[in-house]
Amino acid sequence: MLFDTHVHLNAEQFEEDLTEVIKRAQEAGVANMIVVGFDRPTITKAMELVETYDFLYAAVGWHPVDAIDMTNADLEWIESLAAHPKVVAIGEMGLDYYWDKSPKEIQMEVFRKQIRLARRVKLPIIIHNREATADIITILREEEASLVGGIMHCFSGSVETAKECLEMNFYISLGGPVTFKNAKKPKEVAAEVPLDRLLIETDCPYLAPHPFRGKRNEPAYVKLVAEQIADIKQVSVEEVARITTENAKKLFGIN
Repeated sequence: MLFDTHVHLNAEQFEEDLTEVIKRAQEAGVANMIVVGFDRPTITKAMELVETYDFLYAAVGWHPVDAIDMTNADLEWIESLAAHPKVVAIGEMGLDYYWDKSPKEIQMEVFRKQIRLARRVKLPIIIHNREATADIITILREEEASLVGGIMHCFSGSVETAKECLEMNFYISLGGPVTFKNAKKPKEVAAEVPLDRLLIETDCPYLAPHPFRGKRNEPAYVKLVAEQIADIKQVSVEEVARITTENAKKLFGIN
């Protein structure tokens, strides 16, 4: 059984055929998924989904691109939702220096506030990092994020950076890019990071794996990520599925 640790089934891309998408995921062996909310509308939808489907869990947080829009009331709301039995992580949060909607200083402030929130509610965090690795590592260290740990979501960094994250109590999560023919870094990371510190994800509807690259991604395709990692590590797909599922359940406190 597979565990997709990062899905956006709350995205508008799934409005037309969500039931079929979930059915295909189950047929592919996906037993659990984390639906990630990152602003008011997506968090609201994530909560609706986890109350509808028993095999879905939620992460609630605020995306760095929209950091400029976050209010204290939003932060308090996220903290109140953390008490829900199916909210298992805070995030996605982090830094995104590719888009320039939110100034870096505001992104950093919102990131720090969410790490502190996660420490208060004792939940792991899910990290979004785009072109901001040095600042992310610095903030995770300064805010003692290792006390809650979490996930480096859709990790695209180097083996060296992955090792720094492992030392801070984080799991490395790989998605569709590890299947791309030209994806040197994710393949190196898959080879080097121990299987008991890896997670798998789709980040659907984004970043579909080969041979669906460029199309809408969906949770069923997480199997292709598991197959690629199995190939790189020279183990069975069943072994990758078993261990990454155990890793996810341990991190999220799911029995």
